[in-house]
Amino acid sequence: METWKQGSGRLPAIFFCLLIAVAVTADRREWEVPGDEGGGSGGHDWAPFLMKKSEVVVKTEGGEIRVFRGHPWNGHPPRMHIGFVTMEPNTLIIPHYIDADLILFLLRGINLFLPAIFNQATTGEAKIGWIHKDDFVDRQLKPGDVLRIPAGSAFYIVNTGKEHRLQIVASIEPIGTDLIADLFTPFYIGGGEYAPSVFAGFDIRTLAAAFHATPEEVGVLTSARSAGPIIFIHGNEADYLQKLNGAVRSAMEMMKKTRRLAQDVDGKIEMEAKEEKRKGACTLTSILSSIFSGEPSTEKNKARRPVGDPVEAPDAYNIYDRDPDFRNNYGWSIEVNEHDYPPLKKSDISVFLVNLSAGSMMAPHVNPRATEYGVVVSGAGTVEVVYPNGTGAMKANVKEGDVFWVPRFFPFCQVAASHGPMEILGFTTSARRNRPQFLVGKNSILRLMMGKELAAGFGVREEELRQVVMKQNNTVILPSWDDNEE
Repeated sequence: METWKQGSGRLPAIFFCLLIAVAVTADRREWEVPGDEGGGSGGHDWAPFLMKKSEVVVKTEGGEIRVFRGHPWNGHPPRMHIGFVTMEPNTLIIPHYIDADLILFLLRGINLFLPAIFNQATTGEAKIGWIHKDDFVDRQLKPGDVLRIPAGSAFYIVNTGKEHRLQIVASIEPIGTDLIADLFTPFYIGGGEYAPSVFAGFDIRTLAAAFHATPEEVGVLTSARSAGPIIFIHGNEADYLQKLNGAVRSAMEMMKKTRRLAQDVDGKIEMEAKEEKRKGACTLTSILSSIFSGEPSTEKNKARRPVGDPVEAPDAYNIYDRDPDFRNNYGWSIEVNEHDYPPLKKSDISVFLVNLSAGSMMAPHVNPRATEYGVVVSGAGTVEVVYPNGTGAMKANVKEGDVFWVPRFFPFCQVAASHGPMEILGFTTSARRNRPQFLVGKNSILRLMMGKELAAGFGVREEELRQVVMKQNNTVILPSWDDNEE
């Protein structure tokens, strides 16, 4: 007991020191991103907001799909992943659907027969078909097009260019299914040994009854031999898929003959039920016909609908066909939100494109509405992010192909390298109009709040603060230091 009394005076001091140590450690680690370790600034050594972890989920001779994994945040799973799709000329991503919403952005094509110096001016084209409100539509896409494909909608993509390698950037937003895959799960309509078709899992007699066809006729659906998810649409692959298209058409003709037998009231009800089945089966026929025979499936399906009940799939929104929301001598920016392209509202995502001239800066700012994901589509530069506790989170050099993200409310800025412009494509986690709060510039919150209260917050006189804040007369996109000096 005496020993306890002698040492008890030191216990509060020891306990207090432990609390301080824990607090300091917590403050240092509070804003660390799970899975990232290291230290320092600049380059990629310490870049917690660079999405460095990627994996190739599809790779064939016809192209590849690479996905950059989003970061979990504050115990929540990542809101989105970023995908890069590359397709060789005259190739097809076979019809399939996935358990995630997609926002596609078509980049410029790369001409395989021109030197790299000429490729800045070239374009590529793609044909995409998908299911929209129980009907099939297809569209020709050009560089700058933005298109939403909802989770569960079967779709295909064709690189229709004969000389261009196609490039697509996509936001991939998982919808929270109970499936095992932590990225997304594809379900292939067509397929082979690699990427098997969902039809292959059904009993052949089940398919025969569903298609009202013989087992031999529907066997083409279960014995597919396509060479992966991305295939060249010539040679053996095209021949086989033509046969698949023919088999489905034959099944449809047999179903039409059966429908003619329904004559009484009960038969009419039965006919209507079969009509619903016919619509579902016709979806596959429409997809295959559109790919290989070039038939205007969209118009045919519209013609079959009752007058006054059309279903028009949303067209793609081209980001290059409109004037920038902001432009000055140092760059420009465009935002596409739910007001510009209503399908984005369903995914609650906006798309933006920023172009910074050499050495210029997107002024330090805060996005109070959404988290941002950025892809450097051309050029190089620096991305700088600040933690809420006032410490530097990241100052990373970025180049074409790098992907970064900035949590909601975190201050950040982007600076183009001095040797050339930098262009950034991005996605934000809100479909509403973005209203960034700029920390520097003519429209900054410092100018708006200028007064003795703000000066007191910095511990300086108002005149002293005003002298610093008023020096920058540009807004949003700021000139380089050399331009400011001039």
